[in-house]
Amino acid sequence: MAGGGRFEDIYSRTKLASGLVLFTFLLTHLTNHALGVISLSAMEGGSILFNLLWRSWPGSILLYGAVLLHPMLALYNWLRRGHYRGIPWQGWVQISLGLLVPPLAVDHVIGTRAMNAAFDLNDSYAYVLMVLFVQEPQIGLRQNLLILIAWGHGCIGVYYWLRLKPAFERAWPFLYAIALLLPMLAILGFVSGGRSVMLLMQREEWLDAFRAGLNWPGPAGQDFGFRAIELAYGVMIVLLAAALIGRGLSALLQRRRGSITIQYPDGRRYRGQSGALNVLEASRAIGYPHAAVCGGQGRCSTCRVRVSGEGLAMLPLPDAAEQRVLERIGAPPGVRLACQIRPEADISITPLLPAGVPAKVVYGTASHAQGAERRIAILFADLRGFTKLSESKLPYDVVFVLNQYFKAMGEAVEGAGGRLDKFIGDGVMALFGIEEGPEEGCRRALDAAQRMASGLQRLNEALKMDLDQMLKLGIGIHCGPAIVGEMGHGSAMHLTAVGDAVNTASRLESATKDFGAELVISAEVAERAGPAAMAALSWQQETVHLRGKSEPLAVLVAQKILALQPAE
Repeated sequence: MAGGGRFEDIYSRTKLASGLVLFTFLLTHLTNHALGVISLSAMEGGSILFNLLWRSWPGSILLYGAVLLHPMLALYNWLRRGHYRGIPWQGWVQISLGLLVPPLAVDHVIGTRAMNAAFDLNDSYAYVLMVLFVQEPQIGLRQNLLILIAWGHGCIGVYYWLRLKPAFERAWPFLYAIALLLPMLAILGFVSGGRSVMLLMQREEWLDAFRAGLNWPGPAGQDFGFRAIELAYGVMIVLLAAALIGRGLSALLQRRRGSITIQYPDGRRYRGQSGALNVLEASRAIGYPHAAVCGGQGRCSTCRVRVSGEGLAMLPLPDAAEQRVLERIGAPPGVRLACQIRPEADISITPLLPAGVPAKVVYGTASHAQGAERRIAILFADLRGFTKLSESKLPYDVVFVLNQYFKAMGEAVEGAGGRLDKFIGDGVMALFGIEEGPEEGCRRALDAAQRMASGLQRLNEALKMDLDQMLKLGIGIHCGPAIVGEMGHGSAMHLTAVGDAVNTASRLESATKDFGAELVISAEVAERAGPAAMAALSWQQETVHLRGKSEPLAVLVAQKILALQPAE
């Protein structure tokens, strides 16, 4: 059952590798063109290294292999797809540009590579520029258009590949600058080199020496070139016809398969042939919004879905590439990559990320971020009396004070090793022990409470001339099971926690008003934190009846923590 997955992995890797070979060839070719900005001699000198790389036996095998493989793999992908709905505009641009490359490149390839191989033609830069810039400028214009088309096609492909890398955001401005500047410099180099050749052609001695060293085969070479070009275009037409026929046969074979249904959370269904489309393609076929940062190449995890139904057991096992991605995100059983599974029986799926998820979530996402139950410590803090205080302040002053307060509280939470969840009005929610465990989480939460109190004390001192009364805090901490994961929508997605333990911590913060205290913690927090973490404060034991709880909750109350300094 895993054979199909291995084939998909080999297909994806081969397509990427062949594309990178062609892109590297184009990169070095344009760089060589750009040397024309310096001089014609620089272009000729650069071509020595270029030919050493790409006209050696290893380089030629690598290049010609990529030239054959890349379009054939693209053709195969076209034959097996049942539709083209849902492809982003960048994908359509890349496909369109890719289709234009072969017919535009034929003349140039035959006029240089093929002629050199057949007649040992000295296809130096001077020869190429004489033909394309001086004698046949319309062909030269077409070749410069080819540069832009091929470069654009390659850059889009490289972008889809690199944007999944952790360092992409830092490297993006430099890569973007290179993508814009290199083809411009190449065209300028072509024009500059062409003008140099025009000047040299005015010198009879240079022109005679050039013709003598060209090794031009005469009418035989022209006849060979015309016949080779006709043959190349004929082969393209045959391949196009074969592709159209193959597409029809593929559709006919797919109709003979059994039908399946894929059920979506909003009630929509995809009905189609068994194994014809992967789940991501099925989503696109019915217009269901589905995340796929890598474009469905199996190199990211954003299209992941939770699968259920009788078809789950019939899915092929993950291949090595899919398994690596699933292991990286700590995927639980039943979670698969939508772009890698082709159902053979009815299934129900639930996409686990929103359709507009950004590329930055692909790497570095912890397993708990997709949803896990953890026993953690939750801290809520609220600024006492700030609503009344803000009534006498200008809006600008209110925003200024709040931003100073948020900065102090955020630094306190992060300094204690916690995760700042959110600011709610003038309140703060923070999580502790998501990865470290509840005992360490409780100790860090108590440390954060002390740091927050000390930070507020320093803030009061700094703003004493601007405040009518001192700012005061009420802090509640509880430890219990909560569901932790990335929640929200679009840019508002962030790691948070929900559950009864979160509600309890919030109500303990409210209970500080009843006790006239600054800190109320549950007995579980005290027990898990240990005597050493509790020793710095003076505690009194109490019980509280919280809304929604039938049993009273044992708590510990600290009246004052303002005098304490945070642990450094």
